[in-house]
Amino acid sequence: MTVFGGRIGLFLWMLAIAAAIVAPLVFTGGVSRNLAILALLFAVVASNWDLTLGYAGIFNFAHVAFFGIGGYVSAIATIHFGIPIWLDILLAVAFVAVLAAVTAALAVRLRGIYVALVTFAFVQLCVALIISQKWLTGGAVGLVGVPDLELFGFRFGSSAMSYFYLAEALLIGSTLFLRWLVRSDFGLSLVALRDNEAYAVSRGMSATRQRVLAMVASSLFTSAAGAVYAHYLIVASPDVFSFSLTTLILSMVLLGGTATIFGPIVAAIALTVVTEQLASFGVVRFMIIAVLIVLTLRFVPGGLWSLGEIFTARRGAKGEESAR
Repeated sequence: MTVFGGRIGLFLWMLAIAAAIVAPLVFTGGVSRNLAILALLFAVVASNWDLTLGYAGIFNFAHVAFFGIGGYVSAIATIHFGIPIWLDILLAVAFVAVLAAVTAALAVRLRGIYVALVTFAFVQLCVALIISQKWLTGGAVGLVGVPDLELFGFRFGSSAMSYFYLAEALLIGSTLFLRWLVRSDFGLSLVALRDNEAYAVSRGMSATRQRVLAMVASSLFTSAAGAVYAHYLIVASPDVFSFSLTTLILSMVLLGGTATIFGPIVAAIALTVVTEQLASFGVVRFMIIAVLIVLTLRFVPGGLWSLGEIFTARRGAKGEESAR
């Protein structure tokens, strides 16, 4: 829990403010700006996945599907039903939350690999429905023509940095929410169930209820990010359900460090940039990322974020020795 407090936490919030100030000067090109927006949105998805994987110990393959469904619900609501922009995002969040609750109720009663299999089957079911219901979802092509976000007559697409600031605000809001959640009694109960379920249950905790709530909580900002993603790209595509994207987001969580929140955020930004830089290598880039993950888990089991904690602890130890 210490990752949220002290100098490191203060430094990260100062970094977020600095990023907002210097972003217009740095992201002058369309490619770099697009990369930054995707990195921020993926950071939201990865950090929320850390809630269920890292804190609750649930291997939930359906998490990235919540991201994709959020985009589709938002797109369908505006294109087919004429629901006002922004209200469609709230609808997407509510719809995915209910879907997450149903999926979790079926999955969390199982253990180990069976949870992964059930949630993976859920993803495949989503893909099959999206591809088959072409009249509603656009089929394999996707639902094209998702309207640009608009606020008080201002269209986000008319300003180069609007979506960047929106994605950054979403990430900050998500991080504050997760920070509060994992420090609450609810967050502590998730860790207790993860570490010693038998003891936690004997103390009156409901394993099923807490884990269902954890999956619902992790879906909220994830689905909102998916809706913003669809509006930004002006298309809801079945590509978001691909195994490659799921692997990439999972890599962000593992590489950054589970049960840290900030670790997946840092890794998401780094991996998004690295993946784009290695785009010319095709499928080989995912092999390179896989090697990085294996090396990290082998030599730094706690993820990259733990390096900061180790460095801080060593500096503190040296300071105490000097004081003596």
